[in-house]
Formats: sequence, structure tokens, C-alpha cells
Amino acid sequence: MIPIADLKKQIAPIRQEIDSAIQDVINNTNFILGKEVSEFENEITQYCRVEYAIGVSNGTDAIRLALLALGIKQGDGVICPTFTYFATAGAIASIGAIPVFVDINPDTYNI
Repeated sequence: MIPIADLKKQIAPIRQEIDSAIQDVINNTNFILGKEVSEFENEITQYCRVEYAIGVSNGTDAIRLALLALGIKQGDGVICPTFTYFATAGAIASIGAIPVFVDINPDTYNI
């Protein structure tokens, strides 16, 4: 079997840095809205050259937050590709909106 991604190989060069950062969070009990989250948000704003950034716990929450920021409400239909990860439709449904599945062009993967 050929793996899609070799995560052990990818993490190896930065393993010590990651382990140290995780240990710092655990030692300081900064699990939610700690110093590290603020630092991350500041770095992202600089990297993306934007005024604001909000760190969230996962991609589903990021989609959900984006939908709410756009003013999507309960009962609104939201176009959603059928060729996607289930969290896309799940995030839509979690705010009471309705996923409207559309197919994609097999050559461009656009709806």
C-alpha cells in the first residue's frame, strides 16, 4: 500500500518544536484562549496582511463561523458541492441552514 501522506516524515524536522509547544500549553493550562492562541492569531494577521484573525478548534468551526459572519440564518439554502468532506454540509446544517447539493464539472471540479 502506498500512503497518501507520510506524516511521520513531515513532522520529523519540527517534532521537537511541536512537542515543546504542546508541553508549554499543558504546563500553563492554556487550553482555551491562552497566550499561544493570541500569538497564533497575531502571526496569521501579519502573514495574511489582514486586520483580524480568529483561531478556532477545527475546520468545521471555521466554516460555521464564516457562514454566521455572512449572515446565513436558519432556513437559508447554502450551495454545497456534493464532492466534499461531510463537515461542509454539517457546518451548514449546524446553524439551521439547508445544504443545497450541486454537482461539479468533472473537468474543472467547479459547480
